[in-house]
Amino acid sequence: MPPVFTMLLATLAFVLVPFLFWYLTWFGRKLSDADLGKYLTDTSAPHQTQHAIAQLADMMARHDPAAQRWHPPLLALARNQESEFRLMAAWAMGQDAKSDDFHQALLALLRDPEPVVRWNAALALIRFGDANGEPELHLMLRPYTLPAPATGSIALRVKAQDAFESGTVVARIKDENGNDQDVRSPMSGALERWIVSGGAHVVRGDAIAVLAPGADQVWEALRALVLVGQPADLEDVERFARGVPGMNERIRQQAELTAKAIRGRQGRR
Repeated sequence: MPPVFTMLLATLAFVLVPFLFWYLTWFGRKLSDADLGKYLTDTSAPHQTQHAIAQLADMMARHDPAAQRWHPPLLALARNQESEFRLMAAWAMGQDAKSDDFHQALLALLRDPEPVVRWNAALALIRFGDANGEPELHLMLRPYTLPAPATGSIALRVKAQDAFESGTVVARIKDENGNDQDVRSPMSGALERWIVSGGAHVVRGDAIAVLAPGADQVWEALRALVLVGQPADLEDVERFARGVPGMNERIRQQAELTAKAIRGRQGRR
């Protein structure tokens, strides 16, 4: 790993923070080994499994050797069918950058169908000195096109410029059998615009809305791109450096620093 990369990585070791809904969740009760093992393998109570992952992540961040015992169930959660567990496992694996198993699992998660899982994996890979997630970090700065999860008639639940958290129901689709399916935002942010109108017939996979990224997401991407950003990222980075409505001054200043770091690396080539 280049010395400059190592220095920056040490300086920005805090770049990995979970920016999704569970970021502010407090799991205060310390789990026993028995509970930790149970909750990491029995996912029938999602909150308990999230509690266990958070405690394991804390153990790894403190370099507790006992954490290695729980690596196998964490790797299994990274392959779980529920995206909540995969994204949290991606964040947790970033706390132990010495594990080759974690490294390989995170590279696999860059191909996950859920964007937030890919983004968490990309952030976690920074800890490994691995820039393979750079394209996903770039996407974190850009609007996201939301696909329809089902076929049917769509009812819109939010309007342009409305802000929402990850998991918020932004629309509902009624299929030909009269069954409703919620359309949830995979990310925190705001509705930039609807592509379809209320009552329209949509087909599964159709683009239905454009979502703008939230400030936390942009902040994490910008800090990670300080280390691995490429010239192709500059257009979006500099857009935030000029100031984007809804983004605070901290975002603008970080974008300036990120753009400077990218141009600096470009100049050394």
